Amino acid sequence: MDPDKDSARGLAQLEGYLLWNAEVEEARRQAGRFTDELPWLTTAQREDVERVYTADRLATSRAMLCRVAARAIGLRGEYEARYRRLKARCVAAGVVLVGAVGGTCTAVTFLAR
Repeated sequence: MDPDKDSARGLAQLEGYLLWNAEVEEARRQAGRFTDELPWLTTAQREDVERVYTADRLATSRAMLCRVAARAIGLRGEYEARYRRLKARCVAAGVVLVGAVGGTCTAVTFLAR
């Protein structure tokens, strides 16, 4: 077990928890602002509207987060594949360059004799 990886994972989980709680609180605030615009609602109706509004907002946020996470995973795969191709090209270019320099040195040495 790598303590650094465990720490990083724990910090990422804590950050996710805090961000989600901030989203929940923002949804509740917006639900409250929405029902404030409807002064004719009874207390029970106001609570129901706030509950439904909050639940809808959180469902939308969750769906968006899932789409973003899926896209991030896809992008990671794409970039890893591009990196592997670039790395292979660089290694191939280096091998060709070393071969060309070696061949040139050999030719110069051969011709200098």
